[in-house]
Amino acid sequence: MTTIAILWPVFAMVVLVTIVWFTMFVQRLGHMKRNPPTARDFADGESALRYFRPVEMPANNFANLFEMPVLFFALIPLLMITHHANHIQVILAWIYVVLRAVHSFIHIGPKKIQPRFMAYLLSCAVLMAMGIGFFIDMLSAANTLSGIG
Repeated sequence: MTTIAILWPVFAMVVLVTIVWFTMFVQRLGHMKRNPPTARDFADGESALRYFRPVEMPANNFANLFEMPVLFFALIPLLMITHHANHIQVILAWIYVVLRAVHSFIHIGPKKIQPRFMAYLLSCAVLMAMGIGFFIDMLSAANTLSGIG
């Protein structure tokens, strides 16, 4: 497997972020058409949050996609540069993206707290496994280079 295979889950993650952004945009636009805003609705950040409260879940999820996933996006180039984007990392990357998609769907759709939290927790565990695997690979490479291993 070439290291390029790790890019497919990245592209999928970008598609997920785009879908959530589009959902947020459409819901906000619809809300603004149904409830035309006044200047007071955007007087400050708190007023804007209050105004968009009925359609806030896509925006919350969009913001959430720039929290833990940032570590995912940072790890992928490191895996590629060091040639450690192996089969296991690619599988874990796909699992991570699927769990994030499930989390987003629940967050925006049915809003069920427990399943959403489980998807989030599992995605964090998968991301940690990717990071720990990379760390172990780097330790092994360092030991091999130094003649210790």
